[in-house]
Amino acid sequence: MYVWPCAVVLAQYLWFHRGSLPGKAVLEIGAGVSLPGIVAAKCGAEVILSDSSELPHCLAICRESCQMNNLPQVHVVGLTWGHVSRDLLALPPQDIILASDVFFEPEGKPFFLLGSQFNHRYNGIKSVLRSLFFPDFEDILTTVYFLMQKNPKVKLWSTYQVRSADWSLEALLYKWDMKCVHIPLESFGADKEDIAESALPGRHTVEMLVISFAKDNLNYT
Repeated sequence: MYVWPCAVVLAQYLWFHRGSLPGKAVLEIGAGVSLPGIVAAKCGAEVILSDSSELPHCLAICRESCQMNNLPQVHVVGLTWGHVSRDLLALPPQDIILASDVFFEPEGKPFFLLGSQFNHRYNGIKSVLRSLFFPDFEDILTTVYFLMQKNPKVKLWSTYQVRSADWSLEALLYKWDMKCVHIPLESFGADKEDIAESALPGRHTVEMLVISFAKDNLNYT
């Protein structure tokens, strides 16, 4: 229930692209204190905050963040990754999905699924995406894939803290026909330890990714 280093980096990416946010439909998943979603709303996006429907205290924190920042128009919904719920079905098409450090604590045994078939599609980010994936990561991508069906052009803007070289999305992205673009932190002013006069992200290693359907060939800056 505090601001994670990844949230500050993602908020900086939103601020860097603030000119493109007014009127955009933005959903933050696993929002917690909701810094990225709050920034998006302050920049004019139509924001929905979400956290697990099984963790009502997390949803209460989302609402409190909205109240503290005078954002009564921001909706808060409970979404449990991997579950097709009434709230998930009711969501309107989104333009951007925000995910700050949701690929955090994998469970279950890893599976070695790297093959040459992946190399041509993910060659540019092989230093980020390794040869393993974990089952609970799939719950997140399943929810994202469902949202992509509503708007195939939706983008997942995600930051994650590098904790282990063995964690990877590569096989799952291939399975769900998605692609990933690694965004250099220096390209949006996040390559420092004290973003926006805060003490974050500190010395933590944070990566910024944009995930979309593999058939989408848009470029990112």
